Amino acid sequence: KKNSFAAYMLKFLLAFCVMYYGTIAWIGITSPGGYYSAFAHRYLDYVSLLRWLLMHTAKFLLLLTGNPVYLDNFNSIKLQNGPGIHIGYDCIGYGVMIFWVAFIFANKTTLKKKLLWIATGLLAIWIVNVLRITLMVIAVKHNWASPFGLDNHTLFNIVAYTIIFTMIFLFDRSQKKESLIMLQPHATQPDE
Repeated sequence: KKNSFAAYMLKFLLAFCVMYYGTIAWIGITSPGGYYSAFAHRYLDYVSLLRWLLMHTAKFLLLLTGNPVYLDNFNSIKLQNGPGIHIGYDCIGYGVMIFWVAFIFANKTTLKKKLLWIATGLLAIWIVNVLRITLMVIAVKHNWASPFGLDNHTLFNIVAYTIIFTMIFLFDRSQKKESLIMLQPHATQPDE
């Protein structure tokens, strides 16, 4: 058991570090300056694509709820004739997404189940982030203070990791159920 837990932790940490620091490196490669690659920026910039999807979905929700907004540039949502919010790299949520992917990757299950759990988790985190951005714009419009004096990144992390730990619990429970089913002897047909 100690060896299997150590192997699991090594696999999780390695996957997390490769994806997390790889994403940070990729942000550097796709941002002008330094080791910039125009090709990577134009065709392989998945972080900017995530930001674009977040901003456009939040804009859609804001317009749907009667809050006229526009995208000022590739990283700001602004109210018509009013203030707005800036969506920086730290607002995209790639850290919590990577944590979830690394957790599922490190576990033992079929590829199909891994992909299903990864997709479900990423979708849940993405929805929370869209709602956060939407609420931030509404809060700016109405001059609302942040609950408990916490900044929006801390609040997002609390909600996102609560969702992740709930999904980890559900994943673990489904794995235990599956193990119990596999351990039960198959029912045999009575002799005729």
